[in-house]
Amino acid sequence: MKICLVMLGKTRRAEIRALLGDYLERIRRFAEVQVTELREDSAASLRKLKFEPGAAVVLLDADGKDQSSAHFAAWLGAARDRGVREIVFLCGAAEGFPDELRRRATSKLSLSSLTFSHELARVMLAEQLYRAFAALAGHPYPK
Repeated sequence: MKICLVMLGKTRRAEIRALLGDYLERIRRFAEVQVTELREDSAASLRKLKFEPGAAVVLLDADGKDQSSAHFAAWLGAARDRGVREIVFLCGAAEGFPDELRRRATSKLSLSSLTFSHELARVMLAEQLYRAFAALAGHPYPK
């Protein structure tokens, strides 16, 4: 399974980049991970963005589905078991994602009912992905 994180804008703060990098390395024990940081004002880069046919495209959105870590892990495991080869997570900047890209999402996910900076939300997503893969593998981390 391949996990793609598509992020609008750069993760600028060094400490957040380091934490994100740590979780991405942990996830790589379980799945291939690709990170794409797009310029927020580049319509051309949005048009060039290609997803694998049949990819699950998940938009991080405040109005998305709210679920527990256990439910998220179960969803990820079910997608893996169904043979989904690619899951794309769209992580917007402070203004979210342009409508053109929002329409390509097959589902929406809310990380919390609280509001977080877009940089911190990226780390939270990576941590939840690692937590989900660890739980699916029976790793003691999630306990």
